[in-house]
Amino acid sequence: MDYLWAFLIGGAICAIGQVLIDFTKLTPARILVLFVTLGVALTGLGLYGPLVDFAGAGATVPLTGFGYLMAKGTLEAVREQGLLGAFTGGVAASAAGIAAAVFFGYVAALFSKSGDKS
Repeated sequence: MDYLWAFLIGGAICAIGQVLIDFTKLTPARILVLFVTLGVALTGLGLYGPLVDFAGAGATVPLTGFGYLMAKGTLEAVREQGLLGAFTGGVAASAAGIAAAVFFGYVAALFSKSGDKS
């Protein structure tokens, strides 16, 4: 059942993004920022944590999960370090994911054929 809920919740989040792309004039970049900001806001309100507990990867893999990770890291760092944690917590919590994205992007670039898109 855990896999089914992860699939359904993650799919619903992605479907919302696709509906925004198809039926609004929002650019993909603005939708990305909207989803990350929504993840931060819902985490701050205490609403996204229960969704993560229920759906697991279905809630942490989409972009809203990145906002959740940054907000959760910031909240923990503020509790431990005070005001300094507000500046370092989000980056420290998401450092592994960011490093992985940079690494795999580099590896993909090594195996890709570069060229003009026109």
